[in-house]
Amino acid sequence: MAPVFFKESTAFTGRKRKTHIEIIPLREKDFSAWLKTQSKVVKTQVERVAFEAKAGKSILILNAEGDIDFAIAGLGDTIGHFDFAAVLSDLIPAFSKSNLNHISFSLSDNHDLDDEELIQAYTAWGWACYSFDDYKAEAQSFPALYWTKGIDKKRVLSAVESVNVLRDLVNTPANDLGPEELEGAVRTLAKAHNAKVSVIKGEQLIKANFPLVYTVGQASPRAPRLIELNWGKTSHPKLTLVGKGVVFDTGGLDIKPSQYMRLMKKDMGGAAHVIALAKMIMDAGLQLRLKVIIPAVENAVGGAAFRPGDIIKSRKGLFIENTNTDAEGRLILADALSYACEDNPDLVIDFATLTGSARAGLGPDIPAFFCNNDTIHSEIRAVSKDIEDPVWPMPLYQPYRKHIENSVGELINSTGSPGDGIYSALFLESFIEKDVEWMHLDVFSWENTGRPGRPRGAADTGMRTIFEYVRKRYG
Repeated sequence: MAPVFFKESTAFTGRKRKTHIEIIPLREKDFSAWLKTQSKVVKTQVERVAFEAKAGKSILILNAEGDIDFAIAGLGDTIGHFDFAAVLSDLIPAFSKSNLNHISFSLSDNHDLDDEELIQAYTAWGWACYSFDDYKAEAQSFPALYWTKGIDKKRVLSAVESVNVLRDLVNTPANDLGPEELEGAVRTLAKAHNAKVSVIKGEQLIKANFPLVYTVGQASPRAPRLIELNWGKTSHPKLTLVGKGVVFDTGGLDIKPSQYMRLMKKDMGGAAHVIALAKMIMDAGLQLRLKVIIPAVENAVGGAAFRPGDIIKSRKGLFIENTNTDAEGRLILADALSYACEDNPDLVIDFATLTGSARAGLGPDIPAFFCNNDTIHSEIRAVSKDIEDPVWPMPLYQPYRKHIENSVGELINSTGSPGDGIYSALFLESFIEKDVEWMHLDVFSWENTGRPGRPRGAADTGMRTIFEYVRKRYG
């Protein structure tokens, strides 16, 4: 089936539905005073379940006839980015799933949320109203949140729909999302924002001097390609985003065990992150000259597969000894990053599902963050804490370069030893020009268990932090 991306969110409505319920958001510290002003009917129901308006908790209040009168949503002193996702998850079990499309909620006009908290509430609701149902006969339904007056709808929808397209891209199985479909997603995004797309594919990659991209993808019947999007005025600062687009990773001839290959449809998670980030940047109309570069390949096993021990000359001219065909992501990124630096950008940012070392050290939720400008580390950490999208600064420890320079060529792509998160970042840094500022995020792109607003499956990891940093830097 042909996948459809960039769907409009159905989490919100401008028209109240058949069953409409008002939500009264109350901070835990204000709840006791509010309750004293309520009727005996309300007090009895609250006391019966010992409801305390804790953050993310909710209760439906019935009137004297037993019908739903209104809902109470508990909030902390400051609203968290996922509090209203928890509220929705708390409310849904009270209803029959088949009836959710007929239900809408609205926030009480008497809420005390400021503009930023209001946007967070709506955005979290939108993230919670996601389910990947493309391969199911019946889609999961959700109640809608009625638009309150004065809210920045464009900003809410951009945040919700950008995260959702990332989720859809990563969740789509590899049989329906190959390099061609990834190209199609970029073209759809470009069309919506009057951007330009160019693509180099197949043997044209050799002629255009992208030998590592071609080498990694040459064994697949689905042609490898370099996808490029350009947007914005040439007079604005140049921001280049690079995303690893390995649509499926068998590990190549160094084939992965089945338990590690199971989720390798998500090995294009870096590409999904930069597509979503580019959408947010263009939606916001930031004054940037934006370039997106995605090397899109399938790392397949076949007669044309590259081998352990092969030495390939990169676009930059460095000879790379391939010590592990399962370290293919850094190879395609090497050519892409070399190309990214050729027009002297102000900043290059790459996202990649790159190493198990990053996951072993930081777990699934926290991307390892590397940057060749140390002063940015504290700024990124502060932003990530504010918006509840953690990243963790890691060192580009130069004495470790000896481990990747131990080669009959000039570099090896994998040491096969602990510390690969740093070694791989140093490998990528070898293809960055010294006067170009560069960030690298080693992301997992997956939610293992599922939480309110973050269902099990594809996940944005670090993307919202980087957008907020970019918005503040170039806003």
